[in-house]
Amino acid sequence: MGAGGFSRLPNGTVVVALNLPRPLAAGSGSVRVLVHAQNRARALTRLRNLGLRAVYLRGNAEPPSPDEITAVLHHPDGLIWRTAPGPGVRDELWHPIRALMGRPGAPL
Repeated sequence: MGAGGFSRLPNGTVVVALNLPRPLAAGSGSVRVLVHAQNRARALTRLRNLGLRAVYLRGNAEPPSPDEITAVLHHPDGLIWRTAPGPGVRDELWHPIRALMGRPGAPL
């Protein structure tokens, strides 16, 4: 589901970036999701545990940019999203995953 990629950091952890369709409750279009984890499998497990069951990473076609890596490393949850870049889409700030999943106060 969606294109994406990953970057291995010097400390051995990874940042995984995925372009996913936006959940129906949150509108239309697609979102760019970034996850910081110990490895790729754990990053995908974090997303699956949030209810995104059909999330897979095949290849490394769209790895996270240095700016995206910085953003996810500075977020306390290590799991953020924003509208996927594209024609006619302006840059926006990164949001915690809670805002996408419709659970504003729910703990991860």
